[in-house]
Amino acid sequence: MPKTMRRDELVAYLDRYLRVAEIPDSSPNGLQVQGSARVGKVAFAVDASVKTIRAAAAGGATMLVVHHGLWWGKHEQIVGTMHARIAALIENDLSLYAAHLPLDCHGEVGNNVELARLLGLRVESSFGQYHGVDIGVTAVVRSTPRARFVKAVETVLDAKASVLPFGPAAVRRVAIVSGGGAMLAEDAARAGCDTLLTGETSHAAYHRAREAAVNVVFGGHYATETVGLQALRRHVRGRFGLTTAFIAAPTGY
Repeated sequence: MPKTMRRDELVAYLDRYLRVAEIPDSSPNGLQVQGSARVGKVAFAVDASVKTIRAAAAGGATMLVVHHGLWWGKHEQIVGTMHARIAALIENDLSLYAAHLPLDCHGEVGNNVELARLLGLRVESSFGQYHGVDIGVTAVVRSTPRARFVKAVETVLDAKASVLPFGPAAVRRVAIVSGGGAMLAEDAARAGCDTLLTGETSHAAYHRAREAAVNVVFGGHYATETVGLQALRRHVRGRFGLTTAFIAAPTGY
């Protein structure tokens, strides 16, 4: 018989492990919608969307853990897509747990330390302040041709990467901030990094990268934020023996 545990016990553990009370954020991290009092199968997904919620429920999950939850620092009326998401959670008695910045900056299962580990880089220090917290890392790599480094990113993430090649042709020191870190090129240069690895680009990032003389590698917002969830999934499965699943719902960004 599949193992189950009390929902509140798992939530309390995740709150402590991810330090949600200590890390300021525009997202209300932790349990956002309460579902069944007992948790058996836990699903993980980058976004809380109707698609991922319904997929989690169809797969028999009783909790869905996401990086991007329902709310972002403002009151939203429960209408339209927000109503559809919450209705799907309640109809299926499915709990929703969100971990945004606490998952980005976590020292064991965070998106950024996990990206460094998957790429074989040695983490050196924290990097990339947001809401007063360093959410990224700097890491050292044996001198690697830029094109080879980009290829390694694509292989690890199973996604097409793009690059602003404004830094050295050989990559030696990398700043890593998953998701939307494109504006941190100057910070990367000040930290002594020749390359910034992040998720998605923006128009304004081009000149910042060029003037800072750093390479910026974009692995995709979605792709760079799957790795921490996968690491957290393994952690939860290993610690509690619960059945887990990852729900892929790529956005192309």
